Amino acid sequence: MRSTGSSCAVNDDLRACADIVRRGDPERFAAAMAAPVAARAVLFPVYAFNVEVARAPWLTAEPMIAEMRLQWWREALEEIGVGGPVRRHEVTTPLAGVLDAEGVALLDALIAARRWDIYKDPFEDAAHFEQYLTRTSGHLMLAAARALGGVDEAAVLDVGYASGLANYLRAIPALEAAGRVPLLDGRPQGLRDLAQNGLARLGKGRAARKSVPKPAAPALYAAWLAGPVLRRAAAHPALVGQGALDPAPAAARLRLMGVAMTGRW
Repeated sequence: MRSTGSSCAVNDDLRACADIVRRGDPERFAAAMAAPVAARAVLFPVYAFNVEVARAPWLTAEPMIAEMRLQWWREALEEIGVGGPVRRHEVTTPLAGVLDAEGVALLDALIAARRWDIYKDPFEDAAHFEQYLTRTSGHLMLAAARALGGVDEAAVLDVGYASGLANYLRAIPALEAAGRVPLLDGRPQGLRDLAQNGLARLGKGRAARKSVPKPAAPALYAAWLAGPVLRRAAAHPALVGQGALDPAPAAARLRLMGVAMTGRW
């Protein structure tokens, strides 16, 4: 891990990252807070990076400006990857201290996938849709897990895909309101098939739980709501369009408490 400056500056940056995640991604913030304290110092910079990149395409109606915003983050990752000086920023500075070259590559592919969010073109096919979820949610989870310790890549990508799909289905009404074409097949059976595939991927990842070392497990806590959301979507596809997939708050809190106590994602 490279030096990122004085301990005071590092602590300030970590607090800033935590606040970015708290405001921009409260569910990942809750998942990180359920992790051991040492893990949070890794998770918050990675998750703050994701917040900044995920919102970049939505901050402007000008595609060129959005492209420039994403390019800024790609260039920052390139600086981290080569191991030289990294531009000073409350996210990039602590991020440089937790990523290895593979983590940089994973997050660079994440940024490239986020270019889809800039435009209003539909997905080309099912493979394109799966690639988008894998490179956004899956790569984010894998980069976080790698930063915490060695991992079984396949298991993490399965869980990351399922988590990404659950979050994506919850966002369908907002995407449609923004003029996007978010689904290849929005009919009830198409939605049911998507959700069931996500549940199968989640189950496959969980079946390989023993292959994920304990230090890396907190990276998978981010999938804490994937199961309930996907089960609701599979059982009641109409809830997707209604924006009604969220589990009851009390049930969600109990679920996260269980993850925190047992470490079982």
